[in-house]
Amino acid sequence: MKGKIVLLDNFEGKEAAALLIDGKLHDFFTEPGMKAPGAIFRAKVKYQLKGSGGVFVESPDGDFFLHQTSSITPGKFILVQVSSYGDSEKLPRVSTKLLFKSRYVIVTPFADGLNIAKSIQDIERKSQLKQLVTEGFEHIPFGMILRSACAFASDNEIIDDCRNMISAAQNVLSDENNQIGLIYRAQSPHQMAWREWSDIPTVDKRNGAFSDYGVLELIDELKDPKVIINNCNYYIEPTKAFVAIDVNTGGDLSFAAGIKANLAMAKDLPRQLRLRGLGGQVVIDPAPMSRQDRKTLENAIKSSLRRDTIETNFVGWTSMGLIELQRARIRPNWLSL
Repeated sequence: MKGKIVLLDNFEGKEAAALLIDGKLHDFFTEPGMKAPGAIFRAKVKYQLKGSGGVFVESPDGDFFLHQTSSITPGKFILVQVSSYGDSEKLPRVSTKLLFKSRYVIVTPFADGLNIAKSIQDIERKSQLKQLVTEGFEHIPFGMILRSACAFASDNEIIDDCRNMISAAQNVLSDENNQIGLIYRAQSPHQMAWREWSDIPTVDKRNGAFSDYGVLELIDELKDPKVIINNCNYYIEPTKAFVAIDVNTGGDLSFAAGIKANLAMAKDLPRQLRLRGLGGQVVIDPAPMSRQDRKTLENAIKSSLRRDTIETNFVGWTSMGLIELQRARIRPNWLSL
């Protein structure tokens, strides 16, 4: 299959969404659960963990970690938004800087001002968008960020989306219940698909679409730690401490086999981590190559990460020639569930 298509279906009895590009699984959203990034809780501050620069806060679905201590006292009720998933050893992280994110706009209740996505470079269009939002929401005390999807959207679509997100923010901030609880749910997989894949015009909502397009078989491939690409392969193996990546040249015995295998991995790795829901510290053991090729590989990895939708930092090289990355935990590691 050539081209791009969004599939909205169910996986293992739960709502899910898949993005296929030229028959390859490019992205996949599953049911996020109560403690998914984006969810907002009224939580109760428990106590500060000395030396950590943060506090534990209590929610009805377990504790969170808030990396903040100023104006935070034990017993205080505060609004927090989940910013990253936890794991068996680490608590999910939360923030008091609430964001209400949709297809065309991000509403920021505690950061005023209007910003427009850098990807919208047409000066006339930027001026139109600024006028549209300024006139339509002159007395709204919230900040707003207009997303790249606004470039070709109609005025009505943008205004309606802004109204919905402003209303959601107002409802959350006006909640005066002094009990811990979930106030705002994270968006569902189908909502996430509408929000994030705005440039894909073809959408298949039929029951059984995953089966028809071979998505189930593509998901099964993700359960194998071995990834075969071109004539080489690499392994993705999560541990409690980090995600280990081991690159091999396969049967290629040529002089350039190492750098070729490493460059192939660099291009494919963000997609694999995204689909598998892996984040945190990532350590790459590249295939053997000359030291002078390190910069080429580093630039290739950085370029690939810039095109990814999940923030990942290239930390650097270790003395043993390993590569360290730090990746946000905003996807569930659903393969281990």
